[in-house]
Amino acid sequence: MRFQRAVVSGAVALAALTALTGCGGHDSDGDGKSGGSTDQGTSQQAGLPKASDMASIAYYLNKYASCLDLTTGEEYDASDEVEKNPAWGEEEAADASWGIKERAVCTDKYSDAIALLTVPDMKKFQTAAKKDGHADFLIGQDFAIVPVDRRTIEELKASDLRYLTCDPDTRFPSGFEKKAGLVDGCVLSDYFPS
Repeated sequence: MRFQRAVVSGAVALAALTALTGCGGHDSDGDGKSGGSTDQGTSQQAGLPKASDMASIAYYLNKYASCLDLTTGEEYDASDEVEKNPAWGEEEAADASWGIKERAVCTDKYSDAIALLTVPDMKKFQTAAKKDGHADFLIGQDFAIVPVDRRTIEELKASDLRYLTCDPDTRFPSGFEKKAGLVDGCVLSDYFPS
């Protein structure tokens, strides 16, 4: 499974799209979706869920899959659990070039880790992801996740999350959405490889 290999090898990059300040990205009705704008950055985010804090991300994930035992990234990385169940992003979250505001980890109902990130500067984040060269993750407007278990990825296909990759070799089957990311070479799709 592509996500699992990437998490274990540390070869993936997570990314999230963030709403542009003052461009109508407010979630006024609490459904996790944001209003739109004609601005290019905002139009790329139209329809993506918004959850700018860890409690909101966990709540959103629990609608489709499971996000149990939420803990801060630092606490998770210091635990014994990290040896048998690694989660992406410890080094990247500490590197300012990624623009990660906060990292947390929860487990799905299959006892596998899910890394959760908030990223206020999405263009900066996608730039770092492209430079890394291996970006596989699921995104909302202002958050990203990396699930390990393929069953969780399957469950999340019913959500409004999108798969984001900056890998130039990624190919998508016909009939699936494919939109440009905020950085040239990064792509959003409703196709989730497993």
